Amino acid sequence: MAQVGRPKETLDSLPENWKETILQLYKEGGSDEEAKAIIWEMRGSFSNNLWDRWMEEEPDFWETIKAGRVFSQAWWTYKGRKSLENPNFSYTGWYMNMKNRFGWRDK
Repeated sequence: MAQVGRPKETLDSLPENWKETILQLYKEGGSDEEAKAIIWEMRGSFSNNLWDRWMEEEPDFWETIKAGRVFSQAWWTYKGRKSLENPNFSYTGWYMNMKNRFGWRDK
């Protein structure tokens, strides 16, 4: 019996440099939402369902996003660490950002 419907979307629908582009975004403090927007622009469409499926089924995608999240958290941590003595730095805003982005919690 022939397969009916559209074929499964794979990473082949992304340009060759997709990993470098996504990792560069995260290295500048980018978020998953920004990565999704870049992928949308690369492909012309994208969905949260496809993101979730690729995270589960595409090891290369999963590894890239996981590494990107580490780069993003490192960028934000560095910004906070370097700015703590700046009287104009919004520590509260930075802290709330870290809680929201990276699951920080008060003990």
